[in-house]
Amino acid sequence: MVFSKTQRIAGISVAVAALILFFVFRPSPLPVDSGVVSRGPLQVTLEGEGVTRVNDRFVLAAPVSGKLVRVELEEGDHVRKGSVVASLLPAQLDSREYREASSRAGSARAALDEAIARQRRADLTLVQAERRFGRYRNLYGEGAVSKESYELAENEAQTLRKERDAARSGVEAARYNLGALQALVDRQVAGQPVKVLSPVDGRVLRIHEQSERVVSAGSPLVDIGDPSAIEIVIDLLSSDAIRVKPGNRVVIMDWGGERELQGVVKTVDPAAFTKTSALGIEEKRVNIVALLSRNEPLLGDNFRVQASIVLREASAVLQVPVSSLFRGKEGWHLFVLEDGRAVDKAVRIGMRGTLQAQVLAGVREGQKVVVHPTNELRDGMSVKAQE
Repeated sequence: MVFSKTQRIAGISVAVAALILFFVFRPSPLPVDSGVVSRGPLQVTLEGEGVTRVNDRFVLAAPVSGKLVRVELEEGDHVRKGSVVASLLPAQLDSREYREASSRAGSARAALDEAIARQRRADLTLVQAERRFGRYRNLYGEGAVSKESYELAENEAQTLRKERDAARSGVEAARYNLGALQALVDRQVAGQPVKVLSPVDGRVLRIHEQSERVVSAGSPLVDIGDPSAIEIVIDLLSSDAIRVKPGNRVVIMDWGGERELQGVVKTVDPAAFTKTSALGIEEKRVNIVALLSRNEPLLGDNFRVQASIVLREASAVLQVPVSSLFRGKEGWHLFVLEDGRAVDKAVRIGMRGTLQAQVLAGVREGQKVVVHPTNELRDGMSVKAQE
């Protein structure tokens, strides 16, 4: 069949018009952000705000009611064990007050006996922990136990050593308290000052009452502690705190220095407390107490820090951005970029960190994936990746 010139021109015009319409109305590729499946270290952490506090803090209170003599110390001053911190002029004792003072002295004597028993128990527990640490040290040198077990035994011994020291200080504090009350009973004479003595070597952290005034028995006068023994209190939601264990590594940030500080979880409080959030919501929170590692710079009392508690970590795992994952009908999915198209892949994930998640199956290293997939994105859709 022979086409005329006019027919050929018309056919070519129709083909060109169809081609133009095809390119005009063809859907343009959907722009998407992309990430890469990589291999590297991964941490599962919990973030929280913390406050520093002196580990062994002693609040010295007025042992009797009376007139406080002006305190000459200043906050930050060094004090020695047994030195006079404050003095009170007690009021004249009548028979009833004398009996009350005698009862308080008896209570203080019982508290001293209890503190001595607590110290003995701490000494025995420490001896057992140090023996266990010695065995683990030898086994770790022979390769028979893991490094984590060795470090947990070491941290347990260090923690119990501090508890032993605190128990000894508690005995000294109870002994000084008993001495002050017994001295009041023995004197029975007004005008002779009752001296409040420091139970330990340390520094004055806070002076509650400095000027002369009448104070009642039990009123706090001076806080004394050792600023070199600092611990950090981090409060977390109770649902998060249940995942924290003593021995977990802690990274301290935003403390004022350039580098991060290292620490370890000492204890997890057994009871929660209620705290109102900035949005006015009541939350159940738990205090996590962490100790700074040795040779770290000292922080002061009541400093604010940001802490990251490491729950799990691995040195080399296959991982993808958390923002690339979404829930499908059966588990987790993501979109892999293949030849300009987004291909829906089912994946199995393991550890999940703040920004990255471990992938156990479904993708391979080096593949590009879509991050922040939109609701418009479908399997097989043409896309344009943006780095």
